[in-house]
Amino acid sequence: MPFVTDDSNMLDDWLVAGPATSLAGTSEQQPHVTRLLGETLALWTDAHGTPQCRLGTQPLVVQSRYGYLWVCPSGRPARPLFGFPEYTEPGRRTVDCGGIGIAVSGLRVIENFLDMAHFPFVHADYLGKVPHTEVAPYKVDIDPATGEIWATDCRFWQPRASAAHDSGADVLYKYRVMQPLSAMLYKSSARPGAQDAIALFLQPIDDEHVIAHTMLACFDEVSTDAELIAFQQTIFGQDKPILENHAFKRMPLEGRAETPTRGDTSSVTYRRWLRERGMRFGTRAAG
Repeated sequence: MPFVTDDSNMLDDWLVAGPATSLAGTSEQQPHVTRLLGETLALWTDAHGTPQCRLGTQPLVVQSRYGYLWVCPSGRPARPLFGFPEYTEPGRRTVDCGGIGIAVSGLRVIENFLDMAHFPFVHADYLGKVPHTEVAPYKVDIDPATGEIWATDCRFWQPRASAAHDSGADVLYKYRVMQPLSAMLYKSSARPGAQDAIALFLQPIDDEHVIAHTMLACFDEVSTDAELIAFQQTIFGQDKPILENHAFKRMPLEGRAETPTRGDTSSVTYRRWLRERGMRFGTRAAG
């Protein structure tokens, strides 16, 4: 296998390889080119509109789902692609908020996505504000049927929870981790009783570089697409320098390289979940 890793967690799963719109106007002779696991892939649509993928002369398994292209590097997916029912739910708007390159292990990006404690400090006046810094107790479980991580009963006060909000509110969150590099956030919506869905799909360029793709499936009849995209890009723009300045670019899974706090229940569960999967890609060896 020519990829930079032999970790089955990467090779035998569905990895995002960019938005489906990138294949517009492509052909086998003029494909869209992108990077995945240290290699250059060529992607295009055939005469029937079906996505195709190739690494050199080797065809790879690819599918188009949820507005993105998903590639299984080994061609032997260990499981079907996770469900995202909100993507096709009537009344929801789906908005591709673009990709942003981040020079750090993708595992770091997912862990940061799960962390509410940094909201008042990194996302001040957007997702948090001093002195509202306390992370209230919440529950974290692993779904026995799917193996996915779910963090529920998450609450945090936010001065501007989304592009559609212009005042503070106590926001209810749910987090879901479907794959090592794919996660979802469900949060209070402008529609009473509903929750907006924010998907984070990471394209692993190598162990220390990813492209973070964000998809919204929301109930927002006020904001323009440009406003929704700008809000998400602003949040990631604030996270990017913090992530890239970690002492360790790769995620330490063992030892005491980093000490969790009371609000890190999701992070502790995520790291244990990765260890139990035998995750090596994007991790830092103990010592």
